[in-house]
Amino acid sequence: MSAQAKDSTVQLDMSDVDKWVGKPIIFAELWDPCNATDIRRWVQAMDYPNPVHWDEEFARTSKWGGIVAPQSFTVAMDYGHGCHPACVGKIPGSHLIFGGEEWWFYGSPVRPGDKLFQNRRFDGYSIAETKFAGPTVFARGDTVHRNQNGALIAKERSTAIRYLREEAKKRGMYDKEQRVPKKWTQSELDEVNKLRLDWIMSNREGVSPHFEEVNIGDKLPRRVVGPHSVVTFALECRAHRQNIWGTWRWNVPEGVYDPAKEDAGFAENMTYDHEARKFDPRQGDGLFHGPSSGHINADKAEDVGMGGAYGYGASMSSWFHDYVAYWAGHNGYIWHSKSQFRQPAFEGDVTYIDGEVIDKIEMSPYGMPVVVVKVKQTTQDGDVILSATAEVELPY
Repeated sequence: MSAQAKDSTVQLDMSDVDKWVGKPIIFAELWDPCNATDIRRWVQAMDYPNPVHWDEEFARTSKWGGIVAPQSFTVAMDYGHGCHPACVGKIPGSHLIFGGEEWWFYGSPVRPGDKLFQNRRFDGYSIAETKFAGPTVFARGDTVHRNQNGALIAKERSTAIRYLREEAKKRGMYDKEQRVPKKWTQSELDEVNKLRLDWIMSNREGVSPHFEEVNIGDKLPRRVVGPHSVVTFALECRAHRQNIWGTWRWNVPEGVYDPAKEDAGFAENMTYDHEARKFDPRQGDGLFHGPSSGHINADKAEDVGMGGAYGYGASMSSWFHDYVAYWAGHNGYIWHSKSQFRQPAFEGDVTYIDGEVIDKIEMSPYGMPVVVVKVKQTTQDGDVILSATAEVELPY
């Protein structure tokens, strides 16, 4: 069927999407268990220098007895940055950006030697009018993660924003004329680097605040990430294990049809060539080719209405989770989080991350007291790029 938002004359053809609502989809699996270097590569790309995730000597003195993954690393144990089950079916003339995530965690950390297995389904979608692209699809996809022992690790609900390329270009919300990357002076960079180091030192030992000591209104130390660049975006891409050559396979059950390889309606120069990747792995690695290639290619980004090189939604989510986890310390744990992505992190920007305790729940659904932390990520100009909340266990 075709659909359009209220007061819009632009129509979206949703007929191919409708047939997948509520169905299991995207059967793909990483070949190998993760190792400590995978975890180190992840935190390096996300600029998260918590020593329990990269420093073997420090980690051995911790409660884990060795390197352990941050909760944000779960998405790197999956095919598709968590977004694939939210992007199924063809919408002619469309492109996609991440719109937000909701996570539920179940208490089991990911360690070197673990392998995660996923079940994915397309939940459905809604359509709303946006300034960015007129009628816009907000599609939801669910992924459940279990490890090699069958233990439930996490569930993610991802929201994909699917929109018409030509309409976004016509509206020009992110025109390249408005997106000239900022040039930072040395004094400005010195301030950014000082703030970054202050945050690193704010809880490097991983000391957890006690539930009874935390008050509503308490502020978390400010964090900064950036300046973002094509180099940092490429490092983030390569930290996802699926984007390393030959790391995953299709594992479609016999007799099941999976739309994962079908044309989603993207531009010809923004699609994978699954046959060509068999001999030229660049064709499917998500950096040089495919719908993600606009992140480092400004011309392709402009062609899909983004105006310039821009960052990954999965990275913004990771910065938020790592930020809260660092404050919560070694004995803290994020049980649930929900984030909304307002706009990407563009080349040349920095991202400031601020948090505040907004609630304390003695009797939570998770069986223990939690505090609720509200997080906002902003640019140097004060533009909000992410808003989120996390429910966090602290020692009691």
